[in-house]
Amino acid sequence: MSKLFIVPTPIGNLKDITFRALEVLKEADLILAEDTRTSGKLLKHFEINTPSQSHHMHNEHKTVDAIINKLKGGLTIALISDAGTPAISDPGFLLTRACIENNIEVECLPGATAFVPALVNSGLPNDKFVFEGFLPVKKGRQTRFKVLAEETRTMIFYESPHKILKTLTHFCEYFGEDRQVSVSRELTKLYEETIRGTAKEVLEYYTNKPPKGEIVICVAGKK
Repeated sequence: MSKLFIVPTPIGNLKDITFRALEVLKEADLILAEDTRTSGKLLKHFEINTPSQSHHMHNEHKTVDAIINKLKGGLTIALISDAGTPAISDPGFLLTRACIENNIEVECLPGATAFVPALVNSGLPNDKFVFEGFLPVKKGRQTRFKVLAEETRTMIFYESPHKILKTLTHFCEYFGEDRQVSVSRELTKLYEETIRGTAKEVLEYYTNKPPKGEIVICVAGKK
């Protein structure tokens, strides 16, 4: 019976893969991978020989119909991203929606997502929070910050190392220099670190020590 499995993969430490994820990846007819070179290392490590093909943000809108046809033909397909859970700031949403529209069964396995450990580690209120993912780079950025300046829940952002200083500067500008911020970097990896403090303190820290790696930022809501 055809089915799309959405399979989370480790965000850094390969030991964080689940037994069930390995089972699904081994038994699927096809693996859709965000980057087959990145995923190839994971699949090789766990001796998974299932055929794979590329499925990323730049080709997703073009390949969805062909994948739907494969699923209708009876294939079981597993979707993975480079790290974490697909469709969370990653490819997967368009395909999932298309499956639902075509009455094809979709199952998302539980597993790694970077923002959960970052939020728990932050020490900021986590009973209510809002996930913002990546902020707009140019168009709409200022407008988004003006809206978020009134947000009372803890906010979670993904950011790249070369944009972190710009983003922290904007936090100081729109949220105030004393707003509490927690930056988690390289989660589950060898050089994992979480830096907590005011927006101004964290900005000063990373100005003196430019970061590398994947970054999750948690920001306290407006009081």
